[in-house]
Amino acid sequence: QVLLLDSGGGSVQAGGSLRLSCTGSGYTVTSACVGWFRQAPGKEREGVALKYSEGNTVFADSVKGRFTVSQDNAKNTLYLQMNSLQPEDTAIYYCAVRYGSCSGGFEAVFAYRGQGTQVTVSS
Repeated sequence: QVLLLDSGGGSVQAGGSLRLSCTGSGYTVTSACVGWFRQAPGKEREGVALKYSEGNTVFADSVKGRFTVSQDNAKNTLYLQMNSLQPEDTAIYYCAVRYGSCSGGFEAVFAYRGQGTQVTVSS
């Protein structure tokens, strides 16, 4: 059973930064496909970043150059560093895990997800 815990959300002003954490059990961050997603009220889920089991990471165009991903293998934790935040980044962010490859990219089926953490960016 995979259990995920998202944390690190909060309220910041435009231009600020936050670091989200995704930690859990039942999987190994080094060998799993881990995605960060967000959903704003009234909008569909949007893929933000995708860490492939091979180690490479891809980002949505909307966050390229502002968001980065890092991991702490000892803590089995994946981080989403968000810089230069803008009001349009406001959403609930959550991580999701699937075993093996990230085939299908952001549209892949992720069997496990965290509970989400709220990010609010004010102008």
